[in-house]
Amino acid sequence: MIIVGDFQRKIADVKERIEERLLHPYMFQYINTPVLDEDKLLLLISILDQCKLSNKELENYSITTMLLQVALDTHELVTNTSVNNEVLKRRQLTVLAGVYYSGLYYKLLAECSDVQAIRMLAKAIKTINDKKIIVYQKDISEIDILMNNVKVIESSLINQFSDYFQLDGWPAIVENFLLIKRLSKEKENFIQTKSSIVFDALQTLVFPKHSGSLKELSLEQQNYLILICDRYIEFSKQLLEKAKKGLPRINELLDSRITSIINLKPMAKTFVEEG
Repeated sequence: MIIVGDFQRKIADVKERIEERLLHPYMFQYINTPVLDEDKLLLLISILDQCKLSNKELENYSITTMLLQVALDTHELVTNTSVNNEVLKRRQLTVLAGVYYSGLYYKLLAECSDVQAIRMLAKAIKTINDKKIIVYQKDISEIDILMNNVKVIESSLINQFSDYFQLDGWPAIVENFLLIKRLSKEKENFIQTKSSIVFDALQTLVFPKHSGSLKELSLEQQNYLILICDRYIEFSKQLLEKAKKGLPRINELLDSRITSIINLKPMAKTFVEEG
């Protein structure tokens, strides 16, 4: 097992190489610098560290997968609201940026002739896109199905490797860790801006007769949606803690990060009454 100092350096090195490839000065004049999800990078390298790979193999898998994750995250930033010419240009460049990052991913995998990795990640992309369409179009009949789709969207890329290398115990770690993060982020977006993909779908399920936007919900309705979200977060924390105990080998960095996620306190459920 890698000691903490070596493991930190390994993550830092991979992160630096990814950021070098993401650098594109022209695009960054108009769109925000892409944000690399360091928790997903930590989870991915923690899994690959179990697989007896060479440093080069571990770096190739990590870099290509995270480039693909950035591409998927970048496309999520594209909106379809009416805009002026400047905003339209920014939107078009955001789309192109996602395509550019995807191209980097394919280029790197092609260079190392890793056909299996291409097939494996392509399968994950299809799964993620299928689930995103369902969530965005709100084509869902139950809250559990909505939450499971969100879980799949967040975890599929990384879990391809735990499945491929047959590493038991890791899928539950990845799924619940990332679901907690995503739901916490969606709840924060809802609280601050009344805008959230997940809460929008949740509203359709819980208040099917309500035809307005999230902003038009009553205080009681808003708090009820937050209560549902908090219940799923807390349940996922229980599952994550159980999964961590069942995993015999886990590095200290990930162990510490999981502990901080589990101990994360929810925001007050009565926030809207105070505003």
